[in-house]
Amino acid sequence: MNLVEKKCIPCEGGSEKLSLNQAQKMASQTPQWKIQEKQIQRQFKFKNFIQAMDFVNKMAQIAEEQGHHPDFSVHYNQVEVTLWTHAIGGLSENDFIVAAKIDQIEKNHQY
Repeated sequence: MNLVEKKCIPCEGGSEKLSLNQAQKMASQTPQWKIQEKQIQRQFKFKNFIQAMDFVNKMAQIAEEQGHHPDFSVHYNQVEVTLWTHAIGGLSENDFIVAAKIDQIEKNHQY
């Protein structure tokens, strides 16, 4: 099943984090995200601050729907997003599900 079609499963620790090999396989569906040790990261660039904040608000809606929240920072027209599963100290499928859904925001809106 495509990651965009999946829903995050609540993770409260005790779950196994993904191996590097498993993470790399999932990353094939989110190729613009870079695996950085125990996280995945991506930078988005927009025309202006208003577009960046619109993107952040749409990202927040997805995070709330999925119950899985990214770390992010806004630098005027750039948004840096980091995903990892805090409860297990590494990557889970949830991170890649949310990343794929965030990618859809960019795809579905003309920024």
